[in-house]
Amino acid sequence: MNPETENKAAAPVAPEAASVAPVTAPAAKDQRGGFGRDSRSGARRGGPGGRRGPERAPRAKPEYDSTTLNIRRVSRTVSGGRRFAFSVAMVAGNRKGMVGVGLGKAGDTALAIDKAFRDAKKNMVKINVTKEMSIPHEVFAKYASARVNIRPVKDRGLVAGSSARTVLELAGITNVAAKIISPSKNKLNIARAAIIALQGLTLSRPTSSKQAK
Repeated sequence: MNPETENKAAAPVAPEAASVAPVTAPAAKDQRGGFGRDSRSGARRGGPGGRRGPERAPRAKPEYDSTTLNIRRVSRTVSGGRRFAFSVAMVAGNRKGMVGVGLGKAGDTALAIDKAFRDAKKNMVKINVTKEMSIPHEVFAKYASARVNIRPVKDRGLVAGSSARTVLELAGITNVAAKIISPSKNKLNIARAAIIALQGLTLSRPTSSKQAK
């Protein structure tokens, strides 16, 4: 055995070398420039203790409320096959006496809804209502095969069904009863019949020519 190796093996180990503390790596820097856990808990940008950005202004309430009556998928046949699109019927109103019905068609549902809303705003009508947001007299209207009868009722709220109820709600009318006298269940035709009936309202009950004389 080599005497140098014997001296190395027999050399005593210093106690300071045996109890050396392990070297810890520095905390990894996250993508936002913070270190360790503090950046995840409270030092995030915009969080409590971080930098706050400019406050956003509250979103303005839309002028008109809208309700979709139905969405249909329609198709047309061309030389290469069928082309599909979406047809949307919508009612829009401000709940203060104005309401309209619109129809929109496009290849995308969102675009068809936007077209229907713009068409409803374009076809909006002003309704003659009383101070209590009711109607002054009974009215009746017909559109295609849809027939709608609307009459005022005291302290009953809104009694109606199908799309006639949607039209009356978005117009803001209450204390009325609507009856659909129609073999058709077409919601678009019923809504248009309700619009025509409401357009025939006058603040004073119409009198016949004999009574006027």
